[in-house]
Amino acid sequence: MNTVALEIASTGERGLRLPDGRYRPLASWEPLRNSCSGPVFIIASGPSVAEFPMQRYAGVPMIAMNGSIACFETAGLRPLFYLCDDAGVAEKKSAALASGIRLSRWSALNLESMQRLYEAEPRSLEAESLLLMERVNRWIGVRRLSDRSFAWSARRDPDFVMRWSLLSQTSNRIGFSRNYARGYFNARTIAYAAVQLAYFLGFDKVFLVGVDMNSSLGQFYDPAGAQVRSRLDDDFGDHILPHFDILARRVIDSRFQVFNLSRDSRLPGEMIPKVSLGQVDDLIGSKSQPLAPEVGKSV
Repeated sequence: MNTVALEIASTGERGLRLPDGRYRPLASWEPLRNSCSGPVFIIASGPSVAEFPMQRYAGVPMIAMNGSIACFETAGLRPLFYLCDDAGVAEKKSAALASGIRLSRWSALNLESMQRLYEAEPRSLEAESLLLMERVNRWIGVRRLSDRSFAWSARRDPDFVMRWSLLSQTSNRIGFSRNYARGYFNARTIAYAAVQLAYFLGFDKVFLVGVDMNSSLGQFYDPAGAQVRSRLDDDFGDHILPHFDILARRVIDSRFQVFNLSRDSRLPGEMIPKVSLGQVDDLIGSKSQPLAPEVGKSV
């Protein structure tokens, strides 16, 4: 064997079989469900990240993703969670992924990203707090249904909010997962995966930072998009926007709210409200709210 392989036990436990023959069990999602509360910041990689005073909110949990871990290294902060489901990022920014796993209380990657990461940073996969990201209806080792069949079967499932269409297969891929243990909807942007994670963990106010959705500006760590080409412009209308629309119309309510700190984000303000730092302070009740006792606890 020359690559990292996933092994699934009869109990459902997932683990990695490494090329050297060692077996590394992966952490389980289930104990993390509703383990947190209060506000959370999702830190993406758009240029507007530079306007966000991370130290000011150092006491509030944060979720990092892909190359945005660089912000935490600079600020000397540790995220609650780190996410990556892009094998291209894992290959070209393996050092960033290794840092994300090392600095975060928990981290989650998809299998292909784990495989690419192992090639450059093999010891990263030894982390005890590493989890596997799996997309809804794309579970490893489980027969995949057609998108239309799955959407129809999940129409009354409380773990999923989905569209269903007899005419459009694309519409049947649009959804929101309330249960990360059963997968997440990709939406062609890791920020949307992070919102679903925030819901699963039990946070009730989600603040998006750096979710600019403007590929012409690149990422704060890669302004020209030279390292990892962005597909935002290709995916925004058909994939990203419809997912955020279903989030806005069918998930967000008084118990789960999502706000956007990027003033120039392409996400419409009537869909995801745009807020200032002053409004953030009002919404969370203080400028630096301490972690709730349950946030980040060992499980």
